[in-house]
Amino acid sequence: MELQTVSQVSKTFGISAQMLRYYERSGLLKSLRKDNYAYRVYDDENIKRLQQIIILRKLQIPVKQICVVLANPDTATAIEIFKANISELQNEINALSTIKSALEVFVAKIEELAAVRLNLNLLNDESVIKLAESLSLIQKNVKEIKTMEELNKANDQMNKLTDKDVRIVYLPPVTVAAYQYEGDEPEHAVAIVIDKFVLDNDLPNAKPDLRHFGFNCPNPADETGAHGYEMWVTIPEDMEVSAPLVKKHFPGGLYAAHMIPMGAFEEWEWLFKWSENNAKYEYNGTGSGDNMFGCLEEHLNYKNNVASIKNGVYDGIQLDLLIPIKERGKN
Repeated sequence: MELQTVSQVSKTFGISAQMLRYYERSGLLKSLRKDNYAYRVYDDENIKRLQQIIILRKLQIPVKQICVVLANPDTATAIEIFKANISELQNEINALSTIKSALEVFVAKIEELAAVRLNLNLLNDESVIKLAESLSLIQKNVKEIKTMEELNKANDQMNKLTDKDVRIVYLPPVTVAAYQYEGDEPEHAVAIVIDKFVLDNDLPNAKPDLRHFGFNCPNPADETGAHGYEMWVTIPEDMEVSAPLVKKHFPGGLYAAHMIPMGAFEEWEWLFKWSENNAKYEYNGTGSGDNMFGCLEEHLNYKNNVASIKNGVYDGIQLDLLIPIKERGKN
């Protein structure tokens, strides 16, 4: 049995170390510890399980449903979940087909008019308005999938962001209390320290506009897969903090923001690709992939979720993925 480190698995399967840790926290994977070795490794059984997870994610099965499927040897459970997802996809296919038919009508009409300028009143036609109102919001392009190669192509086509998926925001300068940790489960380790600081200092009342950020701190020279994570909470400018926390000043700046539910960390790559292909903005940090420096994750609505922190409840949390950007051609 060949054991593989987090770094090796991450490179082999093209997923981030943070995503692997999330799969572990969700109960989908289990890592091991070797004697006299500081970091976690994965055995053949968990590697095979990860392959199953990746295929199911490419089939657009949510993580919570994957947990149910892999935890139940009863095939009836998997069939029920897959049929429910087929039904949702069929609804999207039907809606896309309706949109396609409506666009074909527009194209035919425009072609008939030829050199005549498009009459925008066409878009006010009552039947077209009723049609548009009946359509569900569709964000994914669905195609028939027959092979793994086609599955990967379909997945790449679906897993991309357009301008409507990304917000351009300015983060103002703030003073923060920061804590950074490198080792196993770094997000969990820093969250314990930061959450305790927030509760002990009653920050929701002391800082009504309380905000919560975090980011990966990978060590490029470390081949063991060790990753650090740093977390910030905004504090009043005159507040003092004590070790192990550090007081810092964040200068703010322009960012591209994309909201995800907790765990959808693969969408980091989608946002980075958006910045590569956007006509107006470009990435203004350093590195790429799992080493995108300058990027932030903001725990949304953190102030109102503080009460749940006491019970360790993080279900339903939403995050903003934030990439530093600048207008193309500007320094």
